[in-house]
Amino acid sequence: MRLRSLLVSVTAVLAGSLLFAAPASASDTSTSLWRLTDLAAQRVAIADQVAAAKYGTPSPIDDPAREQQIYDSVAARAPQLGLAPADAVRFFRAQIEANKLVQRGLYARWDAHPAEAPSTRPDLGQIRPVIDGLNTGLLTELAATIPVRAARSCPLRQLVTASIVDGFHRFGALHARALGEATSATCTAG
Repeated sequence: MRLRSLLVSVTAVLAGSLLFAAPASASDTSTSLWRLTDLAAQRVAIADQVAAAKYGTPSPIDDPAREQQIYDSVAARAPQLGLAPADAVRFFRAQIEANKLVQRGLYARWDAHPAEAPSTRPDLGQIRPVIDGLNTGLLTELAATIPVRAARSCPLRQLVTASIVDGFHRFGALHARALGEATSATCTAG
């Protein structure tokens, strides 16, 4: 119990220092992982709608053709933003795997508790443009955060930022685990 209390205290101190070190303006986004992590969280959250759109239909969770379209688009746009295509694709692979993690978790929940299954089916054609917009924002933030993502302190900063963003979004265990997956490829250091 004492160790847990110590960890909570250390996390609070780190979170506080991270918040006070947050950029004062949008031009200082390279010093903060907040926006990148928040966009990843928004992409995790939209997985609920994707799952609801696909559940009970022949549409599979895994969609290799759509995934490849995203990877190809990211790889093509990355150099224009000063990003290595392989790093951008690695980051987006984590986003897609996080989304599928949520979908699989929701499918399992709905199969076990049919009364919790969605009663309406969102239109995937309306969800995809939202995901595309999030992808554009994520790619822009990847470029804006190159220095902080390459720093040795990145893994710790990312862990603290993800914890704060998770609390901000009030994620349950499934979505928190997915956010961890989504942010697992954020740092390029070490």
